[in-house]
Amino acid sequence: MRIAIAECKQEVSTFNPEPSRYEDFRVAKGAALLDYHRRVHEEVGGALRTFDAADVQLQAGLGTSSNTSGGVLAAESFDRLSTEFLDSLANIGEVDGAYFCLHGAMQAENENDPEGYLLQEARRILGEQVPIVTSLDIHGILTDRMLRHSDAVVAYHTYPHVDFFETGNRAAVLLLRILAGEVRPVTARVKIPVLARGDEMITESGAIGECIRLAQEIEAGDAGLSAGVMWGNPFTDVPELRTNAFATTHGDESAAAAYAIDLANRFWKHHEKMQVPLTSLVDAVKSAAEVSTGTVVMMDAADATSSGASGDSNAIVAEAIRQGYGGSILAPIVDPAVVEQAFSAGVGATVQVHVGGAIDKARYQPIELTARVRSLADGEFRSESFGWHWDSGNTAVLEADNLTLVVGTKPVSLFDRSWFYANGQLPQHFDMVVVKSPHCEPHMFADWCAKLINVDAPGATSANLRSLGHTICARPIFPLDEGVEFEPVVDIFRRN
Repeated sequence: MRIAIAECKQEVSTFNPEPSRYEDFRVAKGAALLDYHRRVHEEVGGALRTFDAADVQLQAGLGTSSNTSGGVLAAESFDRLSTEFLDSLANIGEVDGAYFCLHGAMQAENENDPEGYLLQEARRILGEQVPIVTSLDIHGILTDRMLRHSDAVVAYHTYPHVDFFETGNRAAVLLLRILAGEVRPVTARVKIPVLARGDEMITESGAIGECIRLAQEIEAGDAGLSAGVMWGNPFTDVPELRTNAFATTHGDESAAAAYAIDLANRFWKHHEKMQVPLTSLVDAVKSAAEVSTGTVVMMDAADATSSGASGDSNAIVAEAIRQGYGGSILAPIVDPAVVEQAFSAGVGATVQVHVGGAIDKARYQPIELTARVRSLADGEFRSESFGWHWDSGNTAVLEADNLTLVVGTKPVSLFDRSWFYANGQLPQHFDMVVVKSPHCEPHMFADWCAKLINVDAPGATSANLRSLGHTICARPIFPLDEGVEFEPVVDIFRRN
């Protein structure tokens, strides 16, 4: 059997003013795609382990993934990416099946449903009878078009995400079962009018775990093929933004519908607490100053680069300076001009810089600092979490009184400590650490810090969702609107 494999992944924030571009993506084609994924522990790698053990011939198309999340993809960049993706499928000839690794929370200037478009056009190229199984992020936005053109979808079961490899494996196993004629998938989907954030979304310990455990039980049952709850990325303002419960069974429409309704009702039962209790900037710094021993972690999820923010927020640092906070501070920030200035001056030099607000100029005002250039680096390193290669561009560490800034040229994901480590900084040695992520694995910060504060700072990925200004997502939806009601309605999707 000939199986096509292709990949296209990005998560965006509509509220980041800086558009993403083609150059922000890792691109691999054909054999290079397979070679890359046999060396990293991601979805395609999990699928390859299954396919390699089966009697199949792999036909690799385009593999592309953004280096980190960002703003809405520029129109010309999406046109180029989508053309290369679809051309790669057209060039591999006839296949018996296809596995696509997508994200679900892309948005382009000229397309609000990029994944749906890619699946629609891939279906046109491959034919109506070729089964397609698609893997998705749990933060994906599950659109009608995506479901119409996939025989089945498989989503992560963890947040923070640690099951990339396993998700790809599940998708590949399901595709092989479809090709063998063992199963005929039918999918039920229930739309839930909720945008969710916060600790309750942590699958191991939060309320969402009830839904995830049920989804896993469904998949382990005799009829269950795939199931999950995808609560989308609330910062990707698109028409079909919402939470979705889905279940796929072997030909049993009634069972799929019952499962999807059960998942949706369990989610809705907890929806009001699926938000983040936030502390104002002023009170957050005051609270940090009251901690006499240990490190205070200031969670600045509003500028989370892994969720699509620009990374150039200086809001917490500015407030700490304004209040005269006396402890040592470690903070990450993106500011290309400051990095260039530091490189021109050299290690050990003193520079006068205006840092912050380099990209999101409407939200952040630069801070003037007299700083010492502590170190310079090329910005290439591997993530602590998965060993992935990341590149922040030229990077400088600046020290100004009690403040240490790790300043990068390009955003990188900050859901672990690797950028601090790569630049010689140990978070445990500071009184305050700014962490630009909504959640990290507990051992990164939460398990050892003296106090963790979720800060209500401005930003393109703020958990204060009403502050963002959604304009095109379906309304009413919680928490943007009052009095939102829910009555489960099932939509059925069946390919053949």
